[in-house]
Amino acid sequence: MFRATTPDSAKILDNSPGRQPASKPGPLAGLTIIEMAGLGPAPLAALMLSEMGARVVRIERMASGKAFLALPPEHDLDRHGRSILKLDLKRPEGIALVLRLLEKADVLIEGFRPGVMERLGLGPEESQRRNPKLIYARMTGFGQQGPLAGRAGHDLTYLAYSGVLHAIGPSDGKPVPPLNLVADYGGGAMFLIAGILAALFETSRSGKGQVVDAAMVDGASMLAAPFFSFMAAGFWTDRRGSNLLDSGAPFYDTYRTADGKHVAVACLEPQFFAEFAKLLPLEQRFAAAQYNRSMWDGMREAITRRIAEKTRDEWAALFENTDACVAPVLSFSEAPQHPHNLARGVHVKAGALERPAPAPRFSRTPSATAAPPAADEATAAVLERLGIAPDDIEALAKAGIVGR
Repeated sequence: MFRATTPDSAKILDNSPGRQPASKPGPLAGLTIIEMAGLGPAPLAALMLSEMGARVVRIERMASGKAFLALPPEHDLDRHGRSILKLDLKRPEGIALVLRLLEKADVLIEGFRPGVMERLGLGPEESQRRNPKLIYARMTGFGQQGPLAGRAGHDLTYLAYSGVLHAIGPSDGKPVPPLNLVADYGGGAMFLIAGILAALFETSRSGKGQVVDAAMVDGASMLAAPFFSFMAAGFWTDRRGSNLLDSGAPFYDTYRTADGKHVAVACLEPQFFAEFAKLLPLEQRFAAAQYNRSMWDGMREAITRRIAEKTRDEWAALFENTDACVAPVLSFSEAPQHPHNLARGVHVKAGALERPAPAPRFSRTPSATAAPPAADEATAAVLERLGIAPDDIEALAKAGIVGR
């Protein structure tokens, strides 16, 4: 049902791939960020800040390679939009060079376990001694302090500790991992970005830098703050799959269609539910009793039977011009081809990669889609832009401190 038309996305935002321009567009143009290479939410935050105009220099260990999720360069968003510097961080000359680079930077992003940067000699004290205005942004799972601070984990680990994982899944089943969107990227990358931007604003007034301690368990917990208020007010229980927004309500759930696909029904408000009930149609005894919990089991059975009579796209066509809040559940492959996403340029081509466009959008200073690092970008050019003299660069290269 989806028309694969080409939008005039050039009018929406600049999505042209290619080498990074010398002067990048975007609201963060002029900002310099040093990113210590890692995995997970810190690289996504660096990507987004780069697409908003910041100049990001990613420092990787000499001859380092990813042992986990080693993507081809054209698909590796952990490196797109950056200049790449390979340094020998096992040698004091490499550490000294990082400190020199931090003198010219506005922000440092690091995602190591607590204590790693301090052992390298690159902790906040050493770094901010060189640059008192530096924003030192730290991304971890459990934070810089606490009994679990030094423990390894992943998105699912932090969701488990936050209470969020317990709330996701069917009432008669086990908790379900929501990809790694909630703790890694929601509670991690988004809160890291918010902390960096807030600290930069404060620095513009005080002239002093500070440390941003962004922890995924903190961020995931904060995202769940409204549910704690619901519980306190008696509107939410700790029983999974029994509440308004966790599939407990039959008018906020997904349903299987005749072709084995699904639609999402989300008509919470009475006026939207009334439109849904009219178009489905739903028996009057259910249509008049939306919030009567004693009717929910029967209502769910009726909706399930009716939705199973048509294909996903047939239901999508019926509901798409209404306020019934019914949507086809699209796959990652299908979403870029939906007419609305096409019209807005929600997905873009960046070289060999089709991916979501930068967000949010800005009226005067648009973001630009990050390209893979230029293969021919010389280390010397990167270091010169950061104020390192050519003679020093040559000496560092000869000593094997930096890659060429």
